[in-house]
Amino acid sequence: MQRVSRASVRVDGDVVGGIDNGLLVLLGVGPLDDEAVADKLADKVRKLRLFEDERGLMNRSVQDVGGGCLVVSQFTLYADIRSGNRPGFSNAAPPERADRLYRRFVAALDGAGVPVATGRFGELMEVDLLNRGPVTLWLDSEELFG
Repeated sequence: MQRVSRASVRVDGDVVGGIDNGLLVLLGVGPLDDEAVADKLADKVRKLRLFEDERGLMNRSVQDVGGGCLVVSQFTLYADIRSGNRPGFSNAAPPERADRLYRRFVAALDGAGVPVATGRFGELMEVDLLNRGPVTLWLDSEELFG
């Protein structure tokens, strides 16, 4: 997840989603993730205080500042590169499950009032962003929610 001044995603040269001030969320779904994890993670993302207050301290959430989230599916976050030079992706959830949980995560953010833009699940995408800070965080559902 990255705090951004702007971010967009293209498929076949066409912009399919974009935001201004907010968070770019590159979402990988693992084998232990389920609907409850998707909901909890969305709640965590919208409440994390990553934006400056009037004193310049990170005390405001994306929701507090009226920002949006660009959510892009990225199974390559689960790449296994321990042996050889070609990554393996058997640690990622199967596509049907991953797509369902990706949509659940997006719906949870949207349902909480956070404007959400998306890429297209399973497509070759080009992501453009201007990271503000830079602020980049790794959120691991297994570490966060056990």
